[in-house]
Amino acid sequence: MGGALDRLGNCHFPSSILRIPVINLLRMAHSSQTYGSTDQRTDVPDVGFSPTELYNLSENITTNIYTINTNWRTLERAYKNIGTNKDSAGLRDKVHETQYNTNQVVTQTSKDIARLTVLMRRGDKQQKLQIEKLTTDFKDALQRYSTMQRLIAEKVKIVVKICTTSNLENASEGDDEGEKQSLLQIQDDERRAAQRLLEFQQGLLLEREERIKNIEEDILDVNQIMRELAALAYQQGDTINTVDNHIENIYGNVELGAQELVKGITKLS
Repeated sequence: MGGALDRLGNCHFPSSILRIPVINLLRMAHSSQTYGSTDQRTDVPDVGFSPTELYNLSENITTNIYTINTNWRTLERAYKNIGTNKDSAGLRDKVHETQYNTNQVVTQTSKDIARLTVLMRRGDKQQKLQIEKLTTDFKDALQRYSTMQRLIAEKVKIVVKICTTSNLENASEGDDEGEKQSLLQIQDDERRAAQRLLEFQQGLLLEREERIKNIEEDILDVNQIMRELAALAYQQGDTINTVDNHIENIYGNVELGAQELVKGITKLS
């Protein structure tokens, strides 16, 4: 018995072992013997995995994808009205506001998908299929939205160019008799609508550069966003793996100490 005590006394246990009741150490040693499994430490804590967080992330991503699609439809309606008598400075401002807000949603969704991708590495097949579907839906929505952004930017530039040319021609041919006759044939309501559009176009020319710049700056690069998403997921996964390894090492040291202590207690008894 004395020899066993001596050998036990020579063991170097982590300080945390000294605060664990003996009965718990016996249970830990017993639970470590997992037969039929290649992993002998099935009780290692799961780091950063929360069912609540999983659910919240999935819900947020789904909601954000819906928002992106809704704003895409808003831009589509605006696209149809640009260059018509429904065009206005307010419409251009609405386009810029919609794009700005949607871009914020896209940024947050990218972060949420990256986080969810990391968490799903511990999930089952169904959960992994879920994140794949969400990622695909996000990319599809983003592609449609980005394409509409580019179409609007191009149409705005074309309309501004046409208006500039039209104003120059009107200034040089304002006295043309044929033009006067043509204007007289236009009905009053159509003439007023045309006049309002012309006045808007003339006012728009004064600020066209700034508006076009704002709209173009809002355009998202889908490929760049997907690359950043992949990089963010990799970075988060690497961080969690480091924490996992650290905890596994600590757990392994505690488990080894517990087994040594159990051996000593068994020999004493």
